[in-house]
Amino acid sequence: MRANRSGAERLLAHVGGLNGLVYSSLPVVVFVLSSGVFGLLPAIGAAVGVAALIMLWRLIRRESTRPAVSGFIGVGLCALIAYAVGESKGYFLLGIWMSLVWAVVFALSVVIRRPVVGYLWSWASGQDRSWRGVRGAVYAFDAATLGWVMVFGARFVVQRLLYDADQTGWLAVARIAMGWPLTAVAAAATYGAIKAAQRAMAARG
Repeated sequence: MRANRSGAERLLAHVGGLNGLVYSSLPVVVFVLSSGVFGLLPAIGAAVGVAALIMLWRLIRRESTRPAVSGFIGVGLCALIAYAVGESKGYFLLGIWMSLVWAVVFALSVVIRRPVVGYLWSWASGQDRSWRGVRGAVYAFDAATLGWVMVFGARFVVQRLLYDADQTGWLAVARIAMGWPLTAVAAAATYGAIKAAQRAMAARG
């Protein structure tokens, strides 16, 4: 049981932990609630304000500056798109279309036998790309990459349908529910695929 908890804790920490879930969810929740009560412009101000406070808080705590700044920029871009569209649901457009872009990129990488997960693993671990010559490793990275295709594809389909149906509140729910939780599941599958790829490479010698 302790080993299982440790593995879960490491996975949670890898995808940002509970703090990451809260940080990414707060601006969305504040935006939707403010939009329903006060309208679009106050909601934009509230979301950007909350994102700025979160960034400041993370910097004060001396957390990594990259996610702090990128999170603020992401909220700012979403708010800008909502303002340009003139509707609250526009806040979610960037995430919807980026999900489609990533789904296509990851899917194409499998089609051309260059699975993205394999290259990301090589980069993150400092390993070379010798795995490309090991069929079992390529298959493992293919499977992990296709898992991410399913995650990105599901996000696009569900959120696009809600966007077309003008369901802004449910868009927020889907954004949060299909964010970190699905990322954690895909990360766990990726971890298993990496282990399988390493075993295949070790067997190859």
